[in-house]
Amino acid sequence: MEIRQSGIRDVTCGNNVVVYEPANIYGCTLYDEVFVGPFVEIQRHCVIGRGTRIQSHSFLCEYVTVGERCFIGHNVTFANDLFKRGGPDADAANWLRIRIGHDVTVGSGAVILTDFVCDGAVIGAGSVVVKPVTVRGVYAGNPARLLRTL
Repeated sequence: MEIRQSGIRDVTCGNNVVVYEPANIYGCTLYDEVFVGPFVEIQRHCVIGRGTRIQSHSFLCEYVTVGERCFIGHNVTFANDLFKRGGPDADAANWLRIRIGHDVTVGSGAVILTDFVCDGAVIGAGSVVVKPVTVRGVYAGNPARLLRTL
């Protein structure tokens, strides 16, 4: 049996980064003034922009880029493998590259299953985002839909 411990390893950090443990953060980049709450996992190839806050129990899979000054609520999940072939795809070349714009707010318990959320969007708590968000506005529901523009 092989046991691997969680922790913080191979992370490039800017200034004034705060990470509350326990956390599992590896192979990623955290820019200046990023805040990461406890029980968060940020996988390799992720980039978290300046001034972004990621609250507890959130999961950022590989290849997620979050812009500057974003707020990611508690227990938010990002998924880049959409099981298009009926099950998990081990080939990372087929996974989404998820990009979250600047000044985005994602409410607690939301699930992001798309590759793009534009600057200034607000995703309501518990929403499931399955299509790209290209218009600045408030989105909510399952699947998430535009409630109003901002």
